[in-house]
Amino acid sequence: MITTEATSRFRTDIQGLRAIAVGVVVLYHAGVPFLPGGYVGVDVFFVISGFLITAHLLSGLGRDGKVRFASFYARRARRILPASFAVLGLSVLAALIWYPPLLMREVWAGAVATAFYIPNYLFAAQGTNYLAETTPSLFQHYWSLGIEEQFYLIWPAFLAGGFILFKSRRALFGATVAVVVLSFAASVVLTFQSQPWAFFGLPTRAWELGIGGIVAFVLTYRPRPLVGGWAAALGWVGVVGIVACTVLFDSSTPFPGYWAALPALATAMVILGGDSSPQFGPRALLSTKPMMFVGLISYSLYLVHWPLLMVPQAVAGFENPLPLWTTLLLGAAAFPVAWVMYKYVEEPGRSGNWLAAARPRRTLLAAGAASTIVAVVATLAFAYSNTRPLHVNEAAPATVLSTPPAVTPYVPSNLQPTLRAASDDQPVLYDDGCHLSFAESAAKECVYGDPTAPRIILFGDSHAAQWFPALLTYAESNGYAVESHTKSSCPSVSADMLRNGVPYVECSTWRDGVVDRINEDDPALVVLANYGSGTFAIPTDDFPTAWGDALGKTIDAIEAPVVVLADTPDLRTTPSVCLSANLTAANQCGKSRVEALAAPTRSVEFETARQRDVPYIDLTDYICAADFCPPIVGNTLVYRDAHHLTATFSAEVAPALWAELDRVI
Repeated sequence: MITTEATSRFRTDIQGLRAIAVGVVVLYHAGVPFLPGGYVGVDVFFVISGFLITAHLLSGLGRDGKVRFASFYARRARRILPASFAVLGLSVLAALIWYPPLLMREVWAGAVATAFYIPNYLFAAQGTNYLAETTPSLFQHYWSLGIEEQFYLIWPAFLAGGFILFKSRRALFGATVAVVVLSFAASVVLTFQSQPWAFFGLPTRAWELGIGGIVAFVLTYRPRPLVGGWAAALGWVGVVGIVACTVLFDSSTPFPGYWAALPALATAMVILGGDSSPQFGPRALLSTKPMMFVGLISYSLYLVHWPLLMVPQAVAGFENPLPLWTTLLLGAAAFPVAWVMYKYVEEPGRSGNWLAAARPRRTLLAAGAASTIVAVVATLAFAYSNTRPLHVNEAAPATVLSTPPAVTPYVPSNLQPTLRAASDDQPVLYDDGCHLSFAESAAKECVYGDPTAPRIILFGDSHAAQWFPALLTYAESNGYAVESHTKSSCPSVSADMLRNGVPYVECSTWRDGVVDRINEDDPALVVLANYGSGTFAIPTDDFPTAWGDALGKTIDAIEAPVVVLADTPDLRTTPSVCLSANLTAANQCGKSRVEALAAPTRSVEFETARQRDVPYIDLTDYICAADFCPPIVGNTLVYRDAHHLTATFSAEVAPALWAELDRVI
């Protein structure tokens, strides 16, 4: 006999848990510095959702012996989709008005993926780092809804099938535990191999909803597993655990992985114990009127807070981060907006007679129509935006290499590459597969030019690859071949690195292999270039010094002549996006020379090279004026993103690189 007492009645403490979850997410996204782990609020939501849905399904199985799938999906659709699609559609229109035109392709892709319930897989495929994005998607917060919607699609069939197959509640419970264990194991393994897929994928997140499902099993069949002081203690430990995660976790925490178990288990503790001891447990705190109100509007608040933060940031320019006081005001404004969304969209959509009193088919057809309408609106918005010119009606003089460079203060009609083509203006190494991906660890033989000619070896990360067009032009004109050894986010400095918070083993393996290959081949010259940023596997309080030591180890290990190329200035945000919104004021998308050259590793690299009598080549004066680093020089776009040169500009700088290399070779 299934008991539904503990799972069918309204749980005020769970409403309070929702308030905590959404509150820390809003504060985290607003940039509050003392909650660097506020992203765990989503994990709290996952456990709550898994508990409530599983409890509902178990109740139906116990009462009817089956799951009424059409009714279940219709009820979920009425609960989730009205507010979701309203915010989605309004966000698309807001982006059309206020977003830089160059971001509208991303807006379109995110909106369509969200309309068809797969935004999480879009972000996974794009390699999105949710904890470290500088220009995140307008719909990035929908990733968690995608997880839940996909879970709702599969979970009823799993429980119904298990109920028929096992004919035993214990066996069904055991199968649920098995799913949780397997999903958790996959999450831990994949976090260390492909963090975006671990973060955004249902298979690696299902265990969190499954933990809520396990709690539902326990409370369904044993409504009071703990009572009195034990229940109160368990509930309070859970609340403290959630809060501790928001304070102690940060963007460097390998997530989800095994760390995600802490907020998930803490939430399960609150649900298990928070309701059994109303006098001394956390229920009294979680059931206060403010908590109940925030919990009531938590879904709408989660939906509206992100676009309320992102659209004003787009207006100000992603290159100009909003101050904390502004983001806090925007976060506060989300509360009344969420209340309006709840009262006039969410609640009527859930309980309105036109859908709720009709057969499930009407709701499901309406949901399909809404998805199609939103996708069409997003497509039309993108098509319209794509007709906008991204230049003024004036050409700029052709680029002439000079110091200082000839700064063009507008987006000229003869810009090369165009703003729309900027992100694809990469060295041929990428198309040829010679710039290694994150997962690759074996050095490739990528030689350009006469294979019998003396070789110049380019060695480093993507900041080495960006110099390839300039280096190849020099080599072909002077009787050399270029052998390229570059790999994404893997500098040539001899130190173990982290990537997305986990050891970047492929980087160390590749780097050691390249050094061995260099010493076997006896090249004419080795050119080292790197992005002076990253995280060492062994923590250090003095990153610049550690970087210099690691660079020195690489230089010492190479037996051939070496030169070090200075890192390029960093504009911090993608200038092409900024330029698309500032066609007549291009200099707003540049940075002062002091800001662009602020990386402390620059001076350390110079000193490391000087100590070893290794040439240090700095071409910054061809990129930046005396006090300003522009996005456009002559008719050439300098950067394809915040800190990588376009292949076009790299080729333009080739004569300056020739002059420096001629002194070495």
